[in-house]
Amino acid sequence: MSLDTLPLVGGPSLAQERRLVTAIPGPRSQELLDRKAVAVASGVGHTVPIQAVAAGGGVVVDADGNSLIDLGSGIAVTSVGNAHPAVVKAVQEQVAAFTHTCFMISPYDSYVAVAEALNRLTPGDHEKKSALFNSGAEAVENAVKIARKFTGRQAVVAFDHAYHGRTNLTMALTAKNMPYKSGFGPFAAEVYRAPLSYPFRDGLSGPDAAAKAISLIEKQVGADNLAAVIIEPIQGEGGFIVPADGFLNAIVDWCRANGVVFIADEVQSGFARTGAMFASELFGIVPDLVTTAKGIAAGLPLAAVTGRADIMDATHTGGLGGTYGGNPIACAAALASIDAFENEGLVERAQQIGELLKGRLRELQKADPRIGDVRGHGAMIAAEFVDPTTGAPDAALTASVAKTAIAEGVIVLTCGTYGNVIRFLPPLTIGDELLNEGLDVVAAALARN
Repeated sequence: MSLDTLPLVGGPSLAQERRLVTAIPGPRSQELLDRKAVAVASGVGHTVPIQAVAAGGGVVVDADGNSLIDLGSGIAVTSVGNAHPAVVKAVQEQVAAFTHTCFMISPYDSYVAVAEALNRLTPGDHEKKSALFNSGAEAVENAVKIARKFTGRQAVVAFDHAYHGRTNLTMALTAKNMPYKSGFGPFAAEVYRAPLSYPFRDGLSGPDAAAKAISLIEKQVGADNLAAVIIEPIQGEGGFIVPADGFLNAIVDWCRANGVVFIADEVQSGFARTGAMFASELFGIVPDLVTTAKGIAAGLPLAAVTGRADIMDATHTGGLGGTYGGNPIACAAALASIDAFENEGLVERAQQIGELLKGRLRELQKADPRIGDVRGHGAMIAAEFVDPTTGAPDAALTASVAKTAIAEGVIVLTCGTYGNVIRFLPPLTIGDELLNEGLDVVAAALARN
């Protein structure tokens, strides 16, 4: 198939099939990669060596006519599906009306409407307010600013294996050195780290893991100095680690008892990804502040901090904002996406995807002890690969399985502090047949390595 015959419009109209007409990368994709090597800074890497030209449903099509099964969703972004028709329509209408005024200069309805939706959807029935930004890292950084202003304290605690972004402050919050932090310091001060509940590796109950973390916080930081605790309810880049039951609840209770702001970083886990609108709901916790991005606007840059009105209002007028924060085009996309999450059964679909993924992966685990753990919720599932004798992380096997799967037309992403986790983040619009085929390819890749 030539490029001239490709359906360059994406969305659900694309054929939902895995199709390999060339090796990956094909010649047209290789041309782009050669141009990238010359024009783009080498620090900007890529996982899948293709030139994407269309995407929708559960596939990404490249310039050579290959159709790859998408089990990554652009890192949990295109949850409602790429080029969702309602999102496309909303964006087109907004672009035709106006592209920018800066909300801080001339406000517009869609920003307020997104804030209203976030205030309604995030956990808790207390009075809330929101502020909009461009990226997850911006949201996290602003959540910390707000917490510091509200409490009058400076210290912030993040957790082992955390990932919170690539700005200076969020690099300090992020645990993993390579590739996120190495050589980029010095980092922001007054950031401390506590041990996470990691059931597969620490064997602790949730309350016991929380007691360990709280003891360290009290001894090394001191509650009176602490503005905020920030945590991903289910970790993303850190390896999709799901804390043991009771861990998050105990941390929240301790924060409330000590006047510490509890920030839930739901940048990756939010918006139906885990089979709940927000992962915090799975654990029965109500954060003081919630950060969101990724799935909120189906691929357009938008992020938010939502939280208790008294905390959000602690900042002086002009203390929050940014030229592009809450851009009207991104807000239009977000409103259409939120409508899809609420009215197209995507929360339930995420639950179905999770059952399928966990079922298939646990069957593989029974036959192959190199899969040490299968974990996650909804369409946010991971397999951790280990040496079956020692239990040590096996990053080489993980990378090889992912590379083999990609060569066979299935997009998978690795993660984890030790680089030994494959994460599955399919669009919630993917069909069971395509999802099963993608898992067949991953299983075959494992068998070959």
